[in-house]
Amino acid sequence: MPFVNLKITRDGVTREQKTQVIAEFTEVLERVLKKPPEWTHIVIEEIDTDDWGFGGVTTTEYRKRLAEAAKKPQ
Repeated sequence: MPFVNLKITRDGVTREQKTQVIAEFTEVLERVLKKPPEWTHIVIEEIDTDDWGFGGVTTTEYRKRLAEAAKKPQ
């Protein structure tokens, strides 16, 4: 029984996109590993950007810094 736990940041992912991800992950597991779709479980966990960090900062702060850097003249 395949189990996929996908964690993404909560920032505008639509229901349609999630549906597509579930369908395509399921198809890959069926095609590559020969697992029947009815055996496949996929969980999408949406994490707030304040609760996801890397490089010593939250994703919220990282994106803020990127936006500020993009505004600066080159």
